[in-house]
Amino acid sequence: MARSIPPSLPRLRLLGRPGSINVRKLLWTLAELELDFVHEPQWGDPPSNLLSPEFRALNPNGLVPVLLDGDAILWESNTICRYLAARSGRRDLLPDDPRARAEVERWMDWQATDLNAAWNHAFMALVRRHPDFADPAAIRRSVDAWNARMILLDRRLAETGAFAAGAGFTLADIVLVLSVHRWRQTPIDRPDLPSLAGYFERLSARPAVAGLMVPGLP
Repeated sequence: MARSIPPSLPRLRLLGRPGSINVRKLLWTLAELELDFVHEPQWGDPPSNLLSPEFRALNPNGLVPVLLDGDAILWESNTICRYLAARSGRRDLLPDDPRARAEVERWMDWQATDLNAAWNHAFMALVRRHPDFADPAAIRRSVDAWNARMILLDRRLAETGAFAAGAGFTLADIVLVLSVHRWRQTPIDRPDLPSLAGYFERLSARPAVAGLMVPGLP
């Protein structure tokens, strides 16, 4: 269902609370692209408003973020990141060359699937304190799987000496570094991963990420 955007507002509208890591992906991407937009952070705070008919008409999954671009309604954070980069013609962030683009997209997809699946139980138990995730054995398995994925990423960064997809900063790094921040903010035992630590520090210094990776905001 399309919604018209009042002409007095910038064309882009981002719906979603900034406590969501997926909303922060878009805040970072929008800042890198220097795009004009309106952020509506009230969606998802409280969570019940995502169940409203108004929001479900935009995203039937009842999840943030949602991006409105004119009469286009987009959801799924990594897809929106790709859309925004392509819309802006930023081939440095999302290349046109099929092989180079696949390198970026595979790390974005890995973040959204393998990595997210690994951390979900531990994060929900130790940060969100959700009672359905209190089983100690399941938490331990999740922590081990999470650390294993971080070791894999550390090895990749040691190979490239720079960024996930190669020598240049891309969309893959936006979604991955926010995930590294979450890993660092969760109270678990973590291995010493020097390539990952250097990567995190380098990208934390980018102006576009200001305020998006701070203590207490995993």
